[in-house]
Amino acid sequence: MNDAPIGIFDSGVGGLTVARAVSALLPRESTLYLGDTAHSPYGPKPIADVRRYSLEVLDTLVDEGVKMLVIACNTASSAMLRDARERYDVPVVEVINPAVRTAMSTTRNGRIGVIGTEGTIASRAYQDMLEVNVNLRVWAQACPRFVDFVEAGVTDSPEVLAVAEEYLAPLRHAGVDTLVLGCTHYPFLEGAISYVMGPDVSLVSSDTETAKDVYRQLVSRDLLAGPDAVAHHDYQATGSSADDFLRLAHRLMGREVSTVRLVQTGAIDLPR
Repeated sequence: MNDAPIGIFDSGVGGLTVARAVSALLPRESTLYLGDTAHSPYGPKPIADVRRYSLEVLDTLVDEGVKMLVIACNTASSAMLRDARERYDVPVVEVINPAVRTAMSTTRNGRIGVIGTEGTIASRAYQDMLEVNVNLRVWAQACPRFVDFVEAGVTDSPEVLAVAEEYLAPLRHAGVDTLVLGCTHYPFLEGAISYVMGPDVSLVSSDTETAKDVYRQLVSRDLLAGPDAVAHHDYQATGSSADDFLRLAHRLMGREVSTVRLVQTGAIDLPR
């Protein structure tokens, strides 16, 4: 079981940032990445649909024998984390709590900004966790077009910069000194976001913090791959074109992703 892969799930290609961070921290661990590109983006969709799509994908990963599930999608984490932890016997790691902890320890003036999809911001997952600390003030901003840019492979155009200026203006005016990138797609736009926010604002990205949580869970549950393990990294997508996924993976990851297998996730009955 220890040499089984870690299952990593996202609505599209954004979760590749988490997969990259996990592999960097745990080079002997195999990964199985599944991007639900047939239903991407999740952000504008009703929570009930996001929950259904997400559990279908996680069922598929568990059926393929993963030893851990990583929900590398903020919208999905906010929609169905409790369901996933109750549904599966394998440990489940998500991306929201690690970023919240880091933001709390990073801020100097107690003013924290959060950007994410419409679904994530509307869920108040980040806001509620951060505001447990009464000394913090939180400003949240949905940035729906950011995912569209990343999924199109556009990360450094003048249009990206102009949209970033528009979205981030309220957070700059609020004087936040820490900004949580509450979507795993957003690190691909970190250049534009950092430029707009300025050098005095710390950006908190969930990919590296989530990888640390993965490490902690594997150690505490005695699930680390053996010393002679050779890592394999497999990629799956639910969309109609493997070429689109590969093109974006090559552009965004800067590492070889040689093949992706197209899969279909099954329908499941969920309580209403």
